Amino acid sequence: MIQTMILLFVAGYVFIALEHKVKINKSAIALLMGGAIWTVLSLWGHDRSIADQLVEQLGDTCEILVFLIGAMTIVDLIDSHGGFLVITQHITTRNKRKLLWLLSIITFFMSAALDNMTTTIIMVMLLRRLVSDQRDRWVFASLIVIAANSGGAWSPIGDVTTIMLWMRGNVSAGVLIYNLFLPALVSVVVPTAIAARYIRNENVSPVDTSAEDALLPPGVSPRLSRFMLVIGVAALLFVPVFKSLTGLPPYMGMMVSLGVIWIITEIIYDRKRNLEESIQNRVSKVLKHIDMSTILFFLGILMAVGALQSAGVLTDMADWLNKQVHEVYAIAGVIGLLSSVVDNVPLVAACMGMYPVLDAAAVAASADPAYMQSFVQDGLFWHMLTYCAGVGGSLLIIGSAAGVVAMGLEKINFGWYLQKITLLALAGYLAGMLIIWLENLAGF
Repeated sequence: MIQTMILLFVAGYVFIALEHKVKINKSAIALLMGGAIWTVLSLWGHDRSIADQLVEQLGDTCEILVFLIGAMTIVDLIDSHGGFLVITQHITTRNKRKLLWLLSIITFFMSAALDNMTTTIIMVMLLRRLVSDQRDRWVFASLIVIAANSGGAWSPIGDVTTIMLWMRGNVSAGVLIYNLFLPALVSVVVPTAIAARYIRNENVSPVDTSAEDALLPPGVSPRLSRFMLVIGVAALLFVPVFKSLTGLPPYMGMMVSLGVIWIITEIIYDRKRNLEESIQNRVSKVLKHIDMSTILFFLGILMAVGALQSAGVLTDMADWLNKQVHEVYAIAGVIGLLSSVVDNVPLVAACMGMYPVLDAAAVAASADPAYMQSFVQDGLFWHMLTYCAGVGGSLLIIGSAAGVVAMGLEKINFGWYLQKITLLALAGYLAGMLIIWLENLAGF
């Protein structure tokens, strides 16, 4: 039974990784994989508690999906009102090297509040209006990918994997930001400093910004655009605050935030009686454009990993790693390297299933308390996993959603990225790990 479940998971993973070759949507594969693995567990497991385990795994998965649906809706609502143009309009520098630094830093902080894929789309579209030379644009776009992935690693709402770890209680928002902000920033600064040598120290051609307002959607004024940006970002940032104040799960805070924004937009459009309904960007309209394919992909993947956890496969893997490797930095570092080849969501989900969050009593009773201390809430392993899974995706252009988006928009060649950018990203990745090691050594 166990061998069959593992074989199904590996086969599904291969089809997902080769989605562009087999021409089958990865969401369909993930759903089939999840259903098939649970079916095998049910038919051959002979355990009456499987139904209860299925409900428990579905409940944990749906918490993440509800959170993601809310976050995606708010981000799409900002975008449908042209809110991100407010940011791009204020980039006035024309020097290419200064522009490279500016785009990297803006992307780094934007990705902490938005998802890295949306941030990458926004910044790459801006890049097209600023840089005409394609090879220069490839360098800029590659650094945007690195900055987007690193920016998502230090924020509890910046990436799907950090959301998962935060919602399950493996990390807390304040400690995560405190411990990972500097390593994540270093992982951007190092490759940006190296990449600046690829860019000629000259100005880009002047850009005509006189028609910026025309880029706003029909019926949206600059004032409304700015307003939606402010309340949208405030709603996203409110979620960690809500969890800290109430102790309720993050998805409840996201529900509250989405509900408030929904009411506000309804009031705004009810007052615009002369505005045609077809161009009104109400939440009910935005919801129709949510990427449900991605949501279903996460459903299939997380349920498949949940089945492996229920069958004890992940526990056995954890025991093997503890005996054979027994080194937190090595385990997390390898996972980061793997995340450049395969999706980081199932990797992180598997680690969460392999290593439960320990309390002080469990640590004290273990054979190696110093090592097991890394697996308590906000322990070294969870912070290393958060950093490595997020930043490691930058090592290859196909290693993250941000990279795939940039590759599609700018037609970046896989071999060019491997030759020109991978070593830069690796230098940043290792530099960030060094900072984490030094922080841990100093007792931060």
